[in-house]
Amino acid sequence: MEVTPTGQMPIGGSPVELPINAVRPPRPGRLIGAAVALFFMVWLAYTVIVNENLHWDVIVSFLTDGRILGGLWVTIQLTVFSMAIGLVLGVLAAVMQLSDNPVLRGSSGLYTWFFRGTPLLVQLIFWFNIGLVFPNFGIGVPFDGPKLIEWQANELITPFTAALLGLAINEGAYMAEIVRAGIRSVDPGQREAAEALGMSHRQVLIRVVLPQAMRVIIPPTGNQFISMLKTTSMVSVIAGAELLTVAQRIYLGNFEVIAMLIVASIWYVVLTTIASIGQHFIEKRFERGHAALGARVRRNLRPFAKEPA
Repeated sequence: MEVTPTGQMPIGGSPVELPINAVRPPRPGRLIGAAVALFFMVWLAYTVIVNENLHWDVIVSFLTDGRILGGLWVTIQLTVFSMAIGLVLGVLAAVMQLSDNPVLRGSSGLYTWFFRGTPLLVQLIFWFNIGLVFPNFGIGVPFDGPKLIEWQANELITPFTAALLGLAINEGAYMAEIVRAGIRSVDPGQREAAEALGMSHRQVLIRVVLPQAMRVIIPPTGNQFISMLKTTSMVSVIAGAELLTVAQRIYLGNFEVIAMLIVASIWYVVLTTIASIGQHFIEKRFERGHAALGARVRRNLRPFAKEPA
């Protein structure tokens, strides 16, 4: 009797399904690995919870302390403002790198080369001490001409301003490469079709290229935002009053070093978790939009289509 390729045996002209007694092969390695991992996590949790040197009562009491919440707010401000400015700088630098003008390409390449090639910590310290090089800033005639408005650097460059300059300008250099990669991922035919319809370079970039590039730009940008949340801790070297700086000031007074570091770490984990959830939904939104991308691009191009004669 012949068995059909579908695993059925014809009996009297009608196919009958044969039972499949598939048995999953034993994998003891998985069970052993899971048991070891579970044992390690339970042991670690028990060790951390019962350790009297961690002073959990101090940790709980300082989690909602006004000073800690104030430092947390400064961390959020630095992250949001630095990423916003860095994104703008990154888009400008990426567009300049893709320009046909060699001067623009060279300027953008020099910017990304320098600020990606020097440590962020050095940049923060430099901006904080910029008054040693330029004691005054002003608006007026260049080349040592008269100044209409002038400020002293020590008054203008506060720790917060220095931190914002260092973080934003450094982030712009990295965002430039991310945006450039996203723009290059768009099919050149899209740009050519838009230009053939009479759209300007700015309109092509805003209405055709960037909407399609966002699908590639969003994931690494989200990672950069999460990284920026933790990178703001470097501002503690210039006393920027962010979360880690505040925690350090507190433990210098009460000598609860580990407890205050745990408090700061808990808040960093909370912030990165919220940012990760937001990144997930934003990526999901742009993935959904990618399915209808063709219709959206055609809709953007429609006003520029020539009327039939």
